[in-house]
Amino acid sequence: MTELFNEEKNKNTHIIVERIVADMDDIVKKVRFDGWQATTQGDRLVQKELRRSLLQYKLHTDQELFDKAYGYIKQYY
Repeated sequence: MTELFNEEKNKNTHIIVERIVADMDDIVKKVRFDGWQATTQGDRLVQKELRRSLLQYKLHTDQELFDKAYGYIKQYY
């Protein structure tokens, strides 16, 4: 996931990538459950928490970043 955020980082983005990834990892681990990907409730919950996590860093409006991060989370968590 660190690679994904490093790709999105630019000169105008003053963000500590490791902190973002650690925050997202922590949040997702707290809200996910076995089989969450196959349920509407789990899917919505993880997406909501991901968006909330991105909001902390003012990245919540970047849909491409959200989609990439969610795809990664859905595959590896």
